[in-house]
Amino acid sequence: MPSQPKVLIVDDEERFRTTMCKLLTVRGLEASTVGSGKEALEKLRDTPHDIVVLDIRMPEMGGVQALSEIKKIDPQIEVIIMTGYASVDTAKEIIKLGAFDYLLKPYAIEELIERIDAAYDRKTERSRLKAKSSQDS
Repeated sequence: MPSQPKVLIVDDEERFRTTMCKLLTVRGLEASTVGSGKEALEKLRDTPHDIVVLDIRMPEMGGVQALSEIKKIDPQIEVIIMTGYASVDTAKEIIKLGAFDYLLKPYAIEELIERIDAAYDRKTERSRLKAKSSQDS
């Protein structure tokens, strides 16, 4: 696994995702963007990623549905949901579906980086334990 996570930013607001991608890239992360849940699924089928930063409110396919589909493609992908609309019910649902975390917009880039690092640490540890378990069998 690379030392830095490969991050996919999914948001229907082009300006937001472009800015976010630049901020993550400047900090040494490999980041790419798509503008919808459907595009995210296509990209993830073609190119593995470690972390998905996913907006919850998007046209066509919302973040909750996209999260569910992402986990079907690869249950090991860690997903950080971002939203400007707080809801306890939505937070419960996304955690139940396997999201790593939930961030309210606006947030500081440092907060996002911390969440990405924590999500990547969890993914790396899971991969290590899975490999060890396979060797022990």
